[in-house]
Amino acid sequence: MDGFDIDDIDEVIHGRVRLGVMAFLSTAGEADFNEIKRRLQTTDGNLSVHLRKLEAAGYVAVDKSFVGRKPLTRLHLTEKGRTAFVGYLDAMSKLVGEAAR
Repeated sequence: MDGFDIDDIDEVIHGRVRLGVMAFLSTAGEADFNEIKRRLQTTDGNLSVHLRKLEAAGYVAVDKSFVGRKPLTRLHLTEKGRTAFVGYLDAMSKLVGEAAR
């Protein structure tokens, strides 16, 4: 497996829910909490934990506001997050490419 380094796999992104958030936001641009929750079929609490980890890493920006009296949480990838996601995909591509040989 020349060219593949396990350390290239970003552990912040690698979890199923976090990977789903990153993949969804990379194409959607921006989404609200409930839309992501629905798409990933997760609970409020589970999604919140994963979003905090992505936010702490600087990969996702969280904007909170109110519409009337209802809270609205909007999310989007930061530039750092977009770069990290592309790097993650490159590392996984190398892994799959090497495994297919």
